[in-house]
Amino acid sequence: MEAQPLAIEIIEAWKSYGNGSGFALKGVSLHVETGEFLALVGTSGSGKTTLLKLVNRLAEPTRGRVLVGGADVSQGDPIELRRRIGYVFQGVGLFPHMTVAENIGVTLTLLGWNETAIEKRVAELLELVRLPQAIAPRLPASLSGGQAQRVGVARALAASPRLMLMDEPFGAVDPITRDALSRDYRALHDALKLTTVLVTHDVMEAVILADRIAVLDEGRLVQEGTPQELLAAPKEAYVKELMAMPRRQAERVRSLQGGARS
Repeated sequence: MEAQPLAIEIIEAWKSYGNGSGFALKGVSLHVETGEFLALVGTSGSGKTTLLKLVNRLAEPTRGRVLVGGADVSQGDPIELRRRIGYVFQGVGLFPHMTVAENIGVTLTLLGWNETAIEKRVAELLELVRLPQAIAPRLPASLSGGQAQRVGVARALAASPRLMLMDEPFGAVDPITRDALSRDYRALHDALKLTTVLVTHDVMEAVILADRIAVLDEGRLVQEGTPQELLAAPKEAYVKELMAMPRRQAERVRSLQGGARS
């Protein structure tokens, strides 16, 4: 049987914004399997968001190639490409003058769906992201941060994409809401058989959620592997320091629990 193409294949990607700041990406090659959940981690300015934007052509590589489903993204219509890819980012970016239902259905309207079909799909998506139907006529300003983020996920899923790009999607909410959102999204990823690329500064979040982690540093891909592989055998001091954070957090919690029992 012929092998299926990779969901995403990035080949020797370099990116310069031409403002004298050098290269944001330096020869990055990375692949994402269909159905995989990949986390991109690294400090601010390491190239995580730039790499994510290459996939849906919000940024173009200075050199190198990007393939989605085996097709070179530079050869097609970027608008059509983006309609096939869900995109969620910190701050959500909901249209303030539109209701929740209108925000979720905006892509479907652009695709020419009729009103009845859009209403049905919006109701399905609200249930999928664990929001009450009564929220549909409300404006974004009336929502909590967690509710707005769930609406953002619903909007990204509206046209049933197989690929989801997520840029710090849970970073602007409180820790309890963040934990609930991340767990619920991982369940959606599995249930809908999505392919997900998540950018996060939170290494613990990456370790808990992702099938595989790619570590970026100053525009270079320095290591990739399963959470277990990176925790057990970091190849560089930078990776070792990053992966030490979740271990330190777990040890601190165990220490506090021990003190509470004594």
